[in-house]
Amino acid sequence: MRFLGPIAEIADTIHSPVFRRFILATLLLASPLRSFSQEFTEAIEDNSFFIEEAYNQELGVVQHIFTGYYDRGTRDYIFSFTQEWPVGGQVHQLSYTIPYLSQHSGPRGIGDIALNYRYQLCDSGKWGWVSPRFTLLLPTGRPSEGLGTGVVGFQLNLPVSNRWSNGFVTHFNAGVTILSDEHASTSYAFGASGIWLLNENVNLMCEVLHTIDAEIDESGNVTHSSQTIISPGVRVAINLGALQIVPGLALPVTTAEGEFKLNAFGYLSFEHPL
Repeated sequence: MRFLGPIAEIADTIHSPVFRRFILATLLLASPLRSFSQEFTEAIEDNSFFIEEAYNQELGVVQHIFTGYYDRGTRDYIFSFTQEWPVGGQVHQLSYTIPYLSQHSGPRGIGDIALNYRYQLCDSGKWGWVSPRFTLLLPTGRPSEGLGTGVVGFQLNLPVSNRWSNGFVTHFNAGVTILSDEHASTSYAFGASGIWLLNENVNLMCEVLHTIDAEIDESGNVTHSSQTIISPGVRVAINLGALQIVPGLALPVTTAEGEFKLNAFGYLSFEHPL
């Protein structure tokens, strides 16, 4: 029954005035300034690096995603593998993410695995794309070695995407994470990105993500710390028949407590029919 506490916490967060105002502002900003019938040229509709895009996988198409992040401050490497599958069409999507952490001054190993479900609430036939995601975080890592939380977690994220023209796309995110510890620790994430479509196969990107993370101090009390990531990047699509390969690179700048760090991020995805 301890799982009911975090689920109730997510429900309370969704109904909180701050969260509702953010969602309302996100929807207003993402509302289109174009005719519904306007057709755009083909473009990359892949995952961004730090901001989630609201495009579910099309029927019969699977995607494999590899990422790598280097933190210059800790000199840690964080890798992940994600696989996304459509379920009976584009409306429902299942995926999982397996993280792997290589710590400069500590052990290496798998972290907490995420099991994800996304629902395509709106698509381009409406006014934009909206795909709320629910995630179950499994305590597969070793918390004593800094590789996991040691408890089950729940995450809810709302990505909203809109293509304004042949050359520009925006994405907005709002999310909450609840850990099922004795404090039901709650973390938040808000962000946005702009994608400049240089042509059908080359994108310039700028992403901004702000996180408010819950932490347990030495006295056992819940404290919060915040961090902002500003990440310029580029991605390129390589089409080989039915296979699309998308490599990407970003140089994220993180700021927390007045300190700035320039880090590195790499991305590689493979998308193909089943």
